[in-house]
Amino acid sequence: MSLDPLLLEILVCPCSKHGELRPDELSGAPVLVCLACDLAFPVRDDIPVMLLDEAIPFSGASASN
Repeated sequence: MSLDPLLLEILVCPCSKHGELRPDELSGAPVLVCLACDLAFPVRDDIPVMLLDEAIPFSGASASN
C-alpha cells in the first residue's frame, strides 16, 4: 500500500470517537486502522474507503507492523 503521507495526516475515522489512523494489513488486505475505536477501513486500489458500513473490527493481536 502506498498512501501519500499528507493524505494520512488529514484522514480521520468517521466514528464519533475517532483517533489516529495507521496503515496495516488484515488477512493480507491493506487497511487503515483507527487506534481509538479499533476499526479497520479497507484500502482498494490505493484509495481508503472511509465508510462505517465498510469497516470491520480489528484485533491488535494480528497487527503486522
